[in-house]
Amino acid sequence: MTDKKIKILTLSDHPLLPSGVGTQTRYILEGLLETGKFEIISFGGAVKHNDYNPVRTKEWDDLWTIYPIDGYGTEESIRSALHVHKPDILYFMTDPRFFTWLWEMEDEIRSLVPMVYYHVWDNKPYPTFNSVYYNSTDKIVTISKVTSDIVQNVAPDVEEEYLPHAVRADIFKPLDEETTSKLREKNNLTDKFVAIWVNRNARRKQSGTLLFWWKQFCDRVGHDKATLIMHTDLRDPHGQPLDVLASHLGLTQGQVQFSTSKIGLPDMAQLYNIADVAINISDAEGFGLGTLEALSCGTPIIVNMTGGLQEQVTDGENWFGVGIEPSSKAVIGSLQVPWIYEDRINENDFVDALEKMFNLSPEERNELGKLGMKHVDKNYNFKNFQKRWVEIMLDIYERHGSWESRKTYKKWEHRVI
Repeated sequence: MTDKKIKILTLSDHPLLPSGVGTQTRYILEGLLETGKFEIISFGGAVKHNDYNPVRTKEWDDLWTIYPIDGYGTEESIRSALHVHKPDILYFMTDPRFFTWLWEMEDEIRSLVPMVYYHVWDNKPYPTFNSVYYNSTDKIVTISKVTSDIVQNVAPDVEEEYLPHAVRADIFKPLDEETTSKLREKNNLTDKFVAIWVNRNARRKQSGTLLFWWKQFCDRVGHDKATLIMHTDLRDPHGQPLDVLASHLGLTQGQVQFSTSKIGLPDMAQLYNIADVAINISDAEGFGLGTLEALSCGTPIIVNMTGGLQEQVTDGENWFGVGIEPSSKAVIGSLQVPWIYEDRINENDFVDALEKMFNLSPEERNELGKLGMKHVDKNYNFKNFQKRWVEIMLDIYERHGSWESRKTYKKWEHRVI
């Protein structure tokens, strides 16, 4: 290998945003940059920009340039980036339906540089309609065991590797009891059972369902005994008016607290610490970063056994909260995604799970949280995550080359008709 830096072109949510895709991409890119062997050009999408001027960070200066874009890019923006910046690898991440246009021009891209896809997919039945996209990729890295199994079955000839999300344990960690008590007192949560829900207020996240079911839980245990913290946007255009729902349900006396401000990671860690349990009941969830962050803070979880959530709540032997099996699996679809399961849980199962956690002693919940922390450290270790991504990119660069040194990609194939 020469001393030249390996240049990576990335397409994803804006890597300075707090979304799961943005956060994980940022973790990956910072790990690459820390080696001193890489230079990054990022297209930062999935957000409305105030301006489109290139962004650089103080830490990395001209080694990492972020170009704000609408959506995730266009054919012309990719052609321009390829020939202006001459990257060695193209990395992209999020749901494949946002990148069909990119795969349709794979002959232009892969003749010059390899394509590495960090793949998000929520559920079965096997999406055989994705096979043409998978087969147009040099390497697919998968975020969950569900996604890994899907790729292996839908496109067995494609190079695939399971590498789930990670969290920074130096930030998402337990606080001491005195600090936690003061935070709970500050937020009027002393002597309350506290649940936290961190998600986008969107249809599949079941935000409205959660409020209706939280009322049923409060009816059981007492409306003065519990508080649900929802860290989300009250009026997301893809969701429901949560303040209207809370008012309609009579959840206006402290049963629900809405956290709507954009806050940093240390403040998010504080929210997880003051909670007794973290919740995610999405009907489809590729991974669910919020519950993993909560586990890293020692907070047990209640989750739907779907997508990546099911591998967070149990390692197959131990449980780190309550996993709820779906009571129905409806096959839904669209023109872009012809079929996929929606996993819906039952109201009584969910309220029973909350009551189970409510009835545990603080010591019992603490023990669950400690087990969860060990699970996170073993299977979602941040240092191992960054180290493996560095190894992957170095290996791709060495084996596949780029531009004049491009290897392994065939511009043609021989078919017997």
